[in-house]
Amino acid sequence: NFFGIMKSEFLYIKEFENVEHFKIELEKYIDYYNTKRIKAKLKMSPVQYRTHFYQAA
Repeated sequence: NFFGIMKSEFLYIKEFENVEHFKIELEKYIDYYNTKRIKAKLKMSPVQYRTHFYQAA
């Protein structure tokens, strides 16, 4: 699930200077997760999958 992946790929390996820095980095990670990270099962990112799905409908 998203939160488990986020913890292992983001939260546990980064250090944050303050809460504001955390928020900025979290926003970047969510953008990466949704637009660039390829899901093995889909063979595309979640955004690419949704775009492909709606174009086919």
